[in-house]
Amino acid sequence: MPIRYSYSDIKKITRGFKEKLGEGGFGSVYKGKLRSGKFAAIKVLNKSKANGQDFINEVATIGRIHHTNVVQLIGFCVERSKQALIYEFMSNGSLNNYMFHKEGSISLSWEELYEISLGVAHGIEYLHEGCDMQILHFDIKPHNILLDENFTPKISDFGLAKFYPTKGNMASLTAARGTVGYMAPELLYKNIGRVSYKADVYSFGMLVLEMADKRKNVNAFAEHLSEDYYPFWVHDQLSGGKLAIEDTTEEENIIARKMILIGLHCIQMQPCDRPPMNKVIEMLEGPLESLQLPPRPVLFPVDSVTKDGGESSSNLVGFTESSSLIENPSQVT
Repeated sequence: MPIRYSYSDIKKITRGFKEKLGEGGFGSVYKGKLRSGKFAAIKVLNKSKANGQDFINEVATIGRIHHTNVVQLIGFCVERSKQALIYEFMSNGSLNNYMFHKEGSISLSWEELYEISLGVAHGIEYLHEGCDMQILHFDIKPHNILLDENFTPKISDFGLAKFYPTKGNMASLTAARGTVGYMAPELLYKNIGRVSYKADVYSFGMLVLEMADKRKNVNAFAEHLSEDYYPFWVHDQLSGGKLAIEDTTEEENIIARKMILIGLHCIQMQPCDRPPMNKVIEMLEGPLESLQLPPRPVLFPVDSVTKDGGESSSNLVGFTESSSLIENPSQVT
């Protein structure tokens, strides 16, 4: 189980919060050194976090997670309003640092991208099926995939996660949670279906497509993107037999096409049309020939479309100019 530290311990470990690694909606992350000599990442949470007992309950749940592809929680601090989490340190930072071509940055090969996507799939499948409780992450995205010295991916940041004692239960949520661009549509539209583990499957699909595209996915909720939105474009290319992946070997081409096809399966509008993570792993490890092109992705459901006779129905449609839901593509909690 995770070790409990005092706040004075946290200050010593971080040398007075000297080296900040990053900052997010839930707090700031600092590099620290434990008494054992090992480096650690210390996440100091904002005061708006849950009360002390809820925090300890979450720590106890996350502390029981032991998987190659989930970041390990070493310890925690809860002292009055001060709360912190101590995680193992990931020397290669987040996947987000390697997604886009920047001068002087390392570019990941298709083989490395594939291994990372497979590792993330194993991590999510473990959270859904392998723990005492079913854990829905709700914020799978490049920033929350950390890479160790061997570029092994580890899922991090359980600030939005929900825990369920019985596998298969549907999530009961009062507000949308996640990051726009990776958030499953049922978190925004009640008519699609109840929220479940399939929300993480959708986020994984967007992650994989973004990895395959090797560039930032265009915000799906902005206007005038019916042609530029990458999932639309790549599906049209595949369906027309015109997808050309430049500067790749035959083996790399197979990897890229497999990742794209699996990503498209995972981002289907209806949760029931998305594969569970154990099936996703089978698809990643199986032959390309066994994968079929799924239906073209859609972005928005249209509520109460009046049909002849006056009855109301719910239809799924592609992008429409009037459907812009969120103007600011920031984190929604």
